[in-house]
Amino acid sequence: MKKRIQLLAVIYLLLPIQGKSQNPKWEVVAPGIWKTVAGVPEKYDLLKAAGVQSNLEALTKLGNADFPLSPQEIVAEVSDGKTALRFPLVRGEQLYGFGLNFKTVQQRGRIMQLHVDHYGGEDNGRTHAPVPFYISDKGYGVFVNSARYIKVYAGTAVRKDSPNAPQARDRNTDRDWTANPYSDAVEMLVPAQGVEIYVFAGSTMLDVVRRFNLFNGGGCMPPRWGLGFTQRVRALFKADEVIAEAKAFADKGYPLDFIGLEPGWQSKSYPCSLEWDKSRFPDPEGFVKTMKAMGIRLNLWTNPYVSPASPIYQKLVALSGSHKVWDGLVPDFTLPEAQNIVAGQLRKNQINLGIGGYKVDECDGFDGWLWPDVAKFPSGNSAEQIRQTYGVLLQKMTTDLFRQNNTRTYGLVRASNAGASSFPYVIYNDFYSHEDFITALINSSFCGVLWTPEVRGSSGGEEWVRRMQTVCFSPMAMINAWADGTKPWSFPEVEKEVKKIALLRMQLMPYFYSEFAKYHFEGTPPFRAMNLEPGFGTQAVSELKNTNLGENPYALSVTKEIKDQYMAGEYLLVAPLFKGQTSREVILPKGKWFDFYTGKYAGDGEIIKVTAGLDHIPVFVKDGGIIPMMPPLLHAPASGEKFDLEISYYGSKPGTYQLYDDDGETFDYEKGSYSWRELMVAPDKKGKLTGTISKANRGKPDNIGKVTWKILADSN
Repeated sequence: MKKRIQLLAVIYLLLPIQGKSQNPKWEVVAPGIWKTVAGVPEKYDLLKAAGVQSNLEALTKLGNADFPLSPQEIVAEVSDGKTALRFPLVRGEQLYGFGLNFKTVQQRGRIMQLHVDHYGGEDNGRTHAPVPFYISDKGYGVFVNSARYIKVYAGTAVRKDSPNAPQARDRNTDRDWTANPYSDAVEMLVPAQGVEIYVFAGSTMLDVVRRFNLFNGGGCMPPRWGLGFTQRVRALFKADEVIAEAKAFADKGYPLDFIGLEPGWQSKSYPCSLEWDKSRFPDPEGFVKTMKAMGIRLNLWTNPYVSPASPIYQKLVALSGSHKVWDGLVPDFTLPEAQNIVAGQLRKNQINLGIGGYKVDECDGFDGWLWPDVAKFPSGNSAEQIRQTYGVLLQKMTTDLFRQNNTRTYGLVRASNAGASSFPYVIYNDFYSHEDFITALINSSFCGVLWTPEVRGSSGGEEWVRRMQTVCFSPMAMINAWADGTKPWSFPEVEKEVKKIALLRMQLMPYFYSEFAKYHFEGTPPFRAMNLEPGFGTQAVSELKNTNLGENPYALSVTKEIKDQYMAGEYLLVAPLFKGQTSREVILPKGKWFDFYTGKYAGDGEIIKVTAGLDHIPVFVKDGGIIPMMPPLLHAPASGEKFDLEISYYGSKPGTYQLYDDDGETFDYEKGSYSWRELMVAPDKKGKLTGTISKANRGKPDNIGKVTWKILADSN
């Protein structure tokens, strides 16, 4: 009781007086992470929805840090039932994050409302993962833990009491006049009478990202097969058609690890029965076993809206929202009773049969079919809060079901938010702009989510192979053929090139699997923005779009930024080409870089022009880079199955790499059943570069067979 009174006293000291600004007080919650409370936070928030535990051991390894901002310049004010927050900015400071954006990487100067929705072509805050977390190139991040629609002014407004206010300019005579003068603050408006705020420090932006991911439980660790190739079949395919498609992949020599079944596997969809359609799948258990015998897992499409035809419909009536979606119930998953009913159906009807995972659709938007903000839910949580967290709740529920069977899963989801980094789900959408998909892949690294630039259809062979190349350098290599039945070989003129990149994906599995392990244990995103790479110093450049005031009367500038190249793991730089391109410029960070395919020197901290035919996507390797690869298998190695390694080294300086290994399928790695093996290249006594691999630890997983080295040394 005494401790409770003391805690209440501390909280009371942190409360801003209604209508008055106050500088919050900060407490350390982990090394390099601080928390404060403004006003009276709501009982339900993003972290409570995710319900994950921070990886304190890994956070401790990152070390302590000083508070990265001036506490006196951070201001919170509760007024009119809302909480206004202000964080300082300095001139030249760049901001990243604010969720999964598709068109912009640098976010300073933007106004947005962070709102779960289907991306509609504009970075206005309405997106699949509107994570209220931003990062500064000054080495800090800010997270606002609220499940509300948060309004953000990311350095756009000028206060009259600002100590760094810009000087007024005369548009009549000043050619540098702009409608967007300098602003010295990020301001956010939370529609609640209080909120938790966290600040993250780091010597680099990547350290800030690592802390944020580890604070949210660390990144997900997919099964090894999840990093293989996946094909989503047509919406109404029957069991025999699915089996025939899997056989066609094998016959043609294309890799395939899991097949996605679209709405037709269920007896009813839009809304969903959550039961197999017996006319298309008369023996679900036998069908699942047949696919597993072929080395194929199944991923089942669903949405969370429960059909009147579902056997659990009546049980959920009192546990669902006041409004329906497609005449289906919207279960209130913040209630354990609702979760247990739906989870019981999934467990009995699908998971216990041995399926591999889910594709959770339509939990993001649009407003026209989702529940409105006036809807009521039996938990008492608002419609707004439920919408901001619905995708997270679904990820947690399904992940927990697989965990109970000690079986890893890897799936797809349309909505996510802060706290969900450890859930094994990849975001996707229907917008289908190749260029925007790559920008989203870059931005995913700032907000603790994964994104796939999935392939659906194309206007021809060139676009098809360019899309396939980028999807194979992403968290999930997937063709989504639910509408038109597209196959990897659908464009015969590039069939050879498509097979080549699909097999390269399989060869790179040891590398990508190790990078996901670093995501889990260290918080490092497996695919990330160039801005997080040391030596990459390119900043956003603002320029006038035109000088015709009739077209641009307020002289609004546009931002030129690098959003078409990214890092894939520790050593690889990927520079995609898009339809119509035969060459492009690539910005190489400081340090020597080498061509992935040939090992030839490419450049050092410079802009190079590369030409690439349809047979490859430009990829470059950092000096000293070590890339572990395996034979181009058609399926990921199963648990206990040994595989050979061919380890490629690039450059001239000594290099090391940590290769991760576990059983590839269970959660036993959480109990210590995993190993790291050090790969090293260094000169021998005669000065010749030689590779070595450390011995396997006794009692730990050891799936490595024969090891060969490929030294692509270049002294330039």
